[in-house]
Amino acid sequence: MARAVLALAAILATLGCAAAAIDVEIENKNVDRTIDLTSQLVKISYKITLEHKSKKPITSYLFIVPNDERELLAFISAKDSAKKELKLVETASPKGATFSMTLPPAAGVANPVVYIETVFTKSLRPYPTSIAQTERQLVQYFGNAYVYSPFKTVTQKTTVHLSSRNVESYTQFKPAVHSDTTVTYGPYDNVAAFSTEPITVHFENYTPFMTVTRLERVIEVSHWGNIAVEETIDIVHSGAALKGAFSRYDYQKDSRPNQACVKSYKTLLPASATGVYYRDTNGNISTSAMRVLKDSVELDLRPRFPLFGGWKTHYTLGYNVPSFEYLFQNGDNFLLKMRVVDHIFDDMVVDEVTTKIILPEGSTNVKLIAPYSVTRNPDTLHYTYLDTFGRPVISFSKKNVVENHIGDFNLKYNFSRVMMLQEPLLVVGFLYVLFVLVIIWMRLDFSIIKEKEQHLHKD
Repeated sequence: MARAVLALAAILATLGCAAAAIDVEIENKNVDRTIDLTSQLVKISYKITLEHKSKKPITSYLFIVPNDERELLAFISAKDSAKKELKLVETASPKGATFSMTLPPAAGVANPVVYIETVFTKSLRPYPTSIAQTERQLVQYFGNAYVYSPFKTVTQKTTVHLSSRNVESYTQFKPAVHSDTTVTYGPYDNVAAFSTEPITVHFENYTPFMTVTRLERVIEVSHWGNIAVEETIDIVHSGAALKGAFSRYDYQKDSRPNQACVKSYKTLLPASATGVYYRDTNGNISTSAMRVLKDSVELDLRPRFPLFGGWKTHYTLGYNVPSFEYLFQNGDNFLLKMRVVDHIFDDMVVDEVTTKIILPEGSTNVKLIAPYSVTRNPDTLHYTYLDTFGRPVISFSKKNVVENHIGDFNLKYNFSRVMMLQEPLLVVGFLYVLFVLVIIWMRLDFSIIKEKEQHLHKD
């Protein structure tokens, strides 16, 4: 009985804390929301002007993502009135994923402004789900005409940007206006907290719907001046599936500027990348083109065949970069600073990326500092030429990756410079032993000719 009372008290205390976190005196004075549907991603940005009824300073704010959208949320960030990054702390609640942020004291500012950016993957659904080779690709977006907020909103307006002016239908929740490639909802006044009003936009979208289902990125560090990077990539066209057989004749005859297939895409590599190679299971793909830009190397990758809905491709991309640009040293302390993932294509979606860093043999005290939350995989060993006890391999994974996750990780480790002599000494030792064996072999006499000559002289 006592345990039950304690459990109930704990639940009530938790609910009380959650309720206390929401200051009912805070209002969204004005919300300007923009929904970008011009690619396969759904990018939603908010400009929220706050107000406190009692004119008290606002020190914190809560932003909620509904539970049915949380799994699709790939990235979220928040900034204050001065466009400085705010730290977000996520907690679960019955209403959805709650992101709390602490606002800096704004002297003389009665109505602070919060800027929030969100990116959702796989939120645009092809409809119809399968199309013929020459048919149009249409997608649907399901959203909310109101901004889902735990606070009352005095006035709000939503602008939806589309990739095409060809709109099949949209929810006409007045006031709603369609003009060219935009649909505007609102303004709506005095919207209560947690209000919902479902909307659907059905429109034409020919932007590449490609999803990287698997990406393994291997970074091999050498203290002899080179870092080798190799990526193994699986891509699927995640748009409307191709219905019926593929016709090469119809494909070549089709002169439409927009087609529901992917012929090529651009990958960006570091500006210092050299020795770039691009191959699939059949060998090197020579149809790709490389262009060296001022701040990057641009690869125009063209698969062996165009990608229609449901079609897949698998390839390996590799290059080398000089270590002095990414590896920093202070005595026996080293710091490797590189990207978690490169820019594979515009508005990319990666289901899961696994990054592996192969350090030189003898590296110790390894510490990984990731730019965001990642899953650290067990450390392993990698063996190659002249290795004795193996090179340490540090591995970590991240799911639901988009362009906003292109950031640098820091990997600290210790490495004695004496270990640099290991491989040369092994080579010298091997050659020395080889020469000694050759000398011994040359001095040994296994012939029987002399014995025959001695017998002939005796006779």
